[in-house]
Amino acid sequence: MKNRQFSEDQIIKLLQDAKKGEKPVEDLCRDFGCSPASFYAWKKKYGDMAPDEAKRLRRLEKENARLLKIVGQQRLEIDAMKDVIQKKR
Repeated sequence: MKNRQFSEDQIIKLLQDAKKGEKPVEDLCRDFGCSPASFYAWKKKYGDMAPDEAKRLRRLEKENARLLKIVGQQRLEIDAMKDVIQKKR
């Protein structure tokens, strides 16, 4: 997995600063050291989240990935068992 240059807290602070409207997005991005494309991708992902909500989202995404992996493994086991049963008949 790629290491992130900016933490979620930093990203959310940038989004909150942009929401205030004191500076244009391009200036904020230049000061922050990111591209406007990254800013808009973060805005799409995080929206109006608070830092604790972002941490909760990350935990849920990790748990979801783990559960999907378990379901995939179970599906493979079920398919293998079906093949064994078919061969016995």
